Amino acid sequence: MPNIKSAAKRARQNVKREESNRRVKSLLKTSIRRFEEALQGDDREETRQMLYDAVRRIDKAAAKGIIHKNNAARKKSSLSRRYNKAVSGQ
Repeated sequence: MPNIKSAAKRARQNVKREESNRRVKSLLKTSIRRFEEALQGDDREETRQMLYDAVRRIDKAAAKGIIHKNNAARKKSSLSRRYNKAVSGQ
């Protein structure tokens, strides 16, 4: 436990930020998983919508600094490649 008042406040702030970041990361992973599930299905429009949602969440997480911008770019590129491969193969 911190002895200094400012250190105690910092510890409280870190707990709040950690909870918020965990929530955003969880939503991000969920949206990517939903895209992957839609990719297995036949509905092209639903898959495109899931890709759009996943990319949107990735961008938001990168803007908030929760994930690095290069990590975001890599994830978006990977999802787009998989989507394009699935669409062209159908």
